Amino acid sequence: MLLMKDIIQEGDPVLRKRAQDVSLPLSETDLNTLRLMMEYIQNSQNETLVETYDLRPSVGLSAPQINLSQKLFCIHTVDETGKNLFSRAFVNPKILSYSEEKTYLPGGEGCLSVDESKNGLVPRSLRIKARAIEVDLETGATESVYLKLQGYLGIVFQHEYDHLRGVLFVDKVVEHLPGVVPVQFTENNNQ
Repeated sequence: MLLMKDIIQEGDPVLRKRAQDVSLPLSETDLNTLRLMMEYIQNSQNETLVETYDLRPSVGLSAPQINLSQKLFCIHTVDETGKNLFSRAFVNPKILSYSEEKTYLPGGEGCLSVDESKNGLVPRSLRIKARAIEVDLETGATESVYLKLQGYLGIVFQHEYDHLRGVLFVDKVVEHLPGVVPVQFTENNNQ
């Protein structure tokens, strides 16, 4: 089980390196790494486990954050409607295109690898197209996927993808985003 002590913090050089491609077929070690990453995210969304293990809540986690410079990340969250669960593990993702139209999280972004007191508005593309190898964490089966993401899920994917390029959200924080419309969450889903 991963804990906060396993997540490296801003200032660690691994967070600033470009991650390496992961060899396929996926090794048992890499599969277990993805399973541990997903387990952390899911545990961090359980209030009892957050209190018991002093976890910070999360919706995504990338391998560089646990001191592995590999192109692996997991996302476990619902979209802005609060109705559609997006729980997926990715290997060697690549964003193919970014829309010119921007958006942002109205409350700003945060990160497990950055001090909680730091947050801010980060301009992100409203829509992205990406490809990746998706991993079924139960069976270990892999499949090449093409993704079209927008809004909140697109922001989360871009945030995790940045980790694989040695970029932290604090590198992109701006004071104001005039004319840019934030992601709109439904009332019962205030991320």
